[in-house]
Amino acid sequence: MSDDKPARTTPQVRAGSESTDEFAAFYRTNFKPLTAFVLMHGASLVEATDIVQDTMIEAYRSWDRIDHHRAWAYRVASKTFGRRQFAAVEDVVAVPPEPALPLCGDIENWEQQQDLLTALAVLPPRQQQVMAWTLSGFRPTEIADELGITPEAVRSSLAKARQALSARGDR
Repeated sequence: MSDDKPARTTPQVRAGSESTDEFAAFYRTNFKPLTAFVLMHGASLVEATDIVQDTMIEAYRSWDRIDHHRAWAYRVASKTFGRRQFAAVEDVVAVPPEPALPLCGDIENWEQQQDLLTALAVLPPRQQQVMAWTLSGFRPTEIADELGITPEAVRSSLAKARQALSARGDR
């Protein structure tokens, strides 16, 4: 009996190992912030959680081969979103669905989060991307390394994004 599906790769991390415990802690600590990061790129909630889950699966499979887990996860999620955006066919919807409260427990934080996502959505893609990395705690030199651009280009995009947001009255 032949199976046309490729064989699944076996995760490199063994159950019960120290690496599994490290990954579990990483997952718990980083799932929500990474989802917020992808949302700041302009993804829908469903798309963001899907990207983050795929990123976490790949992180688990490659755990022992990754040197900087947090930066790796953010880079993979950012690139995955970019690829999906490039390949996406626009889906026109009359009224976009209201997102649930996935990343916080109270309404005030949720409102602030929605205001931030709305403000970032008006920025050009590179400025939105750089702001997402910045708001996720990365420095311009780290962002430059991850995106393959110069720190000056990062700082320029940040300055333009901040200027655009300031002109709108959003900060």
